[in-house]
Amino acid sequence: MTLLVTGAAGQLGQSVVRHLLETYKVAPESIVAATRSPEKLSALADKGVVTRKADFDDAASLAAAFAGVDRLLIISTDALDTPGKRLVQHKAAIDAATKAGVKHILYTSMPNPEKSLVTFAPDHLGTEEAIKASGIGYTILRDAWYMDNFMMSLPHNLQGGKWYTATAGGKAPYISREDCALAIAAALASSATESRTYTLTGSTSYSIKDIAATVTAITGRPLEVVDATDEQLAAGMTGAGLPKFLVDMLVSADANIRAGYFDALSSDFTTLTGKQPQTLRSFFEEKKVALAG
Repeated sequence: MTLLVTGAAGQLGQSVVRHLLETYKVAPESIVAATRSPEKLSALADKGVVTRKADFDDAASLAAAFAGVDRLLIISTDALDTPGKRLVQHKAAIDAATKAGVKHILYTSMPNPEKSLVTFAPDHLGTEEAIKASGIGYTILRDAWYMDNFMMSLPHNLQGGKWYTATAGGKAPYISREDCALAIAAALASSATESRTYTLTGSTSYSIKDIAATVTAITGRPLEVVDATDEQLAAGMTGAGLPKFLVDMLVSADANIRAGYFDALSSDFTTLTGKQPQTLRSFFEEKKVALAG
């Protein structure tokens, strides 16, 4: 089989390709790593991985990239600044896959997109529906919120000693990006042809207070969780210079946690990998130096 990974220069894509090569021992010549800028993939090319250009805004590049591919992993694009743009891009990829004769599509989605307050949920739901309508066999991988996302704000929060949140005690089963990559690579390397939807979560749900307590225990630095309204949270992030689309996304994610829509545990990670997901404590212990800022 020929396996193609889009977004192969991104953090998730790089990890998926690495697990294909190292964990699942897929022959490099059977892997196609695709991205807008193939020159970024020179290290993979040196290992024998096929590299191709795949620009989600250029249908011709997608058709060329997907030629001869059996199993295609569409990693959702990073076009979050324009509502609906990702859905247009993903549909273009699905159309190109159909025309290229791809036998199986895998897609990185999110938990419960049909019942989510997160701003980008409609993009994921629309993409899932388009994949199902294509008639191609599929594997949808609904990734829970990454533990890694906390590293964008936690060092700053620790410096000030406060963590502002609008989650109101809501919980979510966070998972590491690395674990998602491991499970996604397992699904891509599989010869399974039946259509399935998997939800990739950690083994425990945590509130922000749970996370703050864990981080304090690891770093020895106090971190007070301060409850805020959506409006207060948005005002604080806007004042810090975050762009509006990112403010809206982060506020909507807190609202989704508060509503309980992220709080659903799944054992699908273990089903795909035969392993247990990394614990939150283990993740932050690995990040102890970075947390110090």
